[in-house]
Amino acid sequence: MSQGELYTIITNKNAKGKQGAIVAILAGTKVGPIIEQLLKIPLSLRNKVTEITLDMAPTMKNIAKKCFPQARQVTDRFHVQKLAIEALQDIRIKHRWEAIDQENQEIQQAKNKNRSYKSEYLDNGDTRKQLLARSRFLLFKSPGDWIPKQTERATILFHLYPDIKKASKIVQQLRNIYNQTTDVRVAYTKLAHWYKLVEESGFKAFNIVAKSIALNYESILNYFINRGTNASAESFNAKIKAFRTQFRGVKNIEFFLFRLTNIFA
Repeated sequence: MSQGELYTIITNKNAKGKQGAIVAILAGTKVGPIIEQLLKIPLSLRNKVTEITLDMAPTMKNIAKKCFPQARQVTDRFHVQKLAIEALQDIRIKHRWEAIDQENQEIQQAKNKNRSYKSEYLDNGDTRKQLLARSRFLLFKSPGDWIPKQTERATILFHLYPDIKKASKIVQQLRNIYNQTTDVRVAYTKLAHWYKLVEESGFKAFNIVAKSIALNYESILNYFINRGTNASAESFNAKIKAFRTQFRGVKNIEFFLFRLTNIFA
């Protein structure tokens, strides 16, 4: 019980909009056993589930469709945004490797000429390699949430690497769609414009994100109906992982589940 995902959490909202949760803790993530266990819940109760938030994995969609046929499937917004952020980070990482390679070449050239190597420092005191490494966390945030030091670093970063600036704007536009849109029809139009922007950007990583969104368009748009997320499930996920990590794995599964029930239930 020390490796892999061990549970599936399906959150739902009833007709009154009150959120509840069905939790299944299983050994493994195979579709068959998960469906088998969930089908043990009476159909009358499963049909009361009106909305399920999940990621874009086809297996989870099939499980939800089979076990909760009346439920509307909603692709969780944070999984969509995570894909976009990862595409942005890929661009940053590519430049960082290039900066490391460039520095290594300059160090070697200095050695060949029996000279000491002196790093070039930017206005904020970072080298290019440090700038790209230390910009990781600020790219996860909205510009409005940056502290002054991050704002200074971002200004230098965007000046030196215009493609990172362009990609960051694409991520921010997707974030704004989720934060500012409350109507499904408006969301449909805005996502279509965003999709076109990605196509015109020329970023290969973002094209993959756009294709993923296109394949899950209906369930992504369903978010804007009730703005449901699986944040509670992700929080519970993090708690279980942290709890398990404290003991470096679990030998007695029954006692582990008993502890989980008493602490987190």
